[in-house]
Amino acid sequence: MLYPELFKSFERVRWNFDTDIPWERFDPALLSEEQAQTIKMNAITEWAALPATEMFLRDNRHDSDFSAFMSVWFYEEQKHALVLMEYLRRFRPDLLPTEQELHAVRFEFDPAPALETLMLHFCGEIRLNHWYRCAADWHTEPVIKHIYDIISRDEARHGGAYLQYMKRAIGQFGDNARAAFARIGVLMASAKRTAKALHPTNLHVNKALFPNDTVQSRLPEPAWLERWLDEQIRFDTTWEGRVMDRILHNLSLLFERSFSTVQDLNRYRRELNARVSPAA
Repeated sequence: MLYPELFKSFERVRWNFDTDIPWERFDPALLSEEQAQTIKMNAITEWAALPATEMFLRDNRHDSDFSAFMSVWFYEEQKHALVLMEYLRRFRPDLLPTEQELHAVRFEFDPAPALETLMLHFCGEIRLNHWYRCAADWHTEPVIKHIYDIISRDEARHGGAYLQYMKRAIGQFGDNARAAFARIGVLMASAKRTAKALHPTNLHVNKALFPNDTVQSRLPEPAWLERWLDEQIRFDTTWEGRVMDRILHNLSLLFERSFSTVQDLNRYRRELNARVSPAA
């Protein structure tokens, strides 16, 4: 089982609201209205770990090890929502999300293949790590800069844990797991070619609720994410290239094969499909 050691490793680096956040350094002159509004949107987005956890537990009923790890992942993701909300409670209480705004992002996700979902969220953690690092650079108020730095490191650790479960899956399912991971990897490393951000919170997950079946579509400002990325924190092609590089680097290690470009990964995906299809 992976969960016991992951639990211990996460416990060793867990941060504390009271001792690890420098609340006393808050400088109101360095927090703009525009910046404060984005903190609210990120707090609500982080709250969407709730329906994601419900999805993971439903679709991984066969896997008690991974389901147990969800207790750690869910705790830390909800903690991200709470620390952003605590920042607002202390310094901008007028922007604190309401219970109704939080509950709006809790809705059922359609069942999906567990391996593809695992890979999707692995890539999502890499992307969040870079989004929050970029956000920390954009913000000028020191306390929120510190908070975004802390939670970005949490997201990197979550990605590392998912990677361990991906390695385990390859040991269990071989090329079927490799094919699932490569298929989603090609999609998630190709964000430069898409019109919108590729992240689990921005993908359609409930056919019956379409088009209001993404987390972002259920925010108070559904168009917020694209504006945050493009006009505010300016997550440009350089940042996007870093995301792609990390995905390709980790898949190179996972598959024991070098991928310098998405095209390299796509060629490998086709090789896997050719091997898996006859067996299927």
